[in-house]
Amino acid sequence: MDLLQGTLDMLVLRTLLFGPLHGYGIARAIRDTSNEALDIEFGSLYPALKRLELKGWIDSKWDKSELNRKAKFYKLTPAGRKHLTQEHSNWEEFVEAVTSVMGPRRPAPAGVKGQGIK
Repeated sequence: MDLLQGTLDMLVLRTLLFGPLHGYGIARAIRDTSNEALDIEFGSLYPALKRLELKGWIDSKWDKSELNRKAKFYKLTPAGRKHLTQEHSNWEEFVEAVTSVMGPRRPAPAGVKGQGIK
């Protein structure tokens, strides 16, 4: 599933709400919590992490991974937590607006296989 522009930052911040993680751990957590619907490419993730760090929404430090390898761990800052709260509110408004436009699911017309309009 493709991400809407701007949602990766929000997903990273939300993932880090539960504690520090390295890049691979962040990607894995997003994939796992989305029931494997969202598979984050590292070519997108690492620029997003750098961008979030430059904005002061996350901090990073080098440490040992669970495999005893050197890894950069990222954690949410108080400013990032505040930004996430605002982004979550914006996201809820967006979802509500799109749901209003899309309306409820409609069944498939008679004689047509499938699930109709989702």
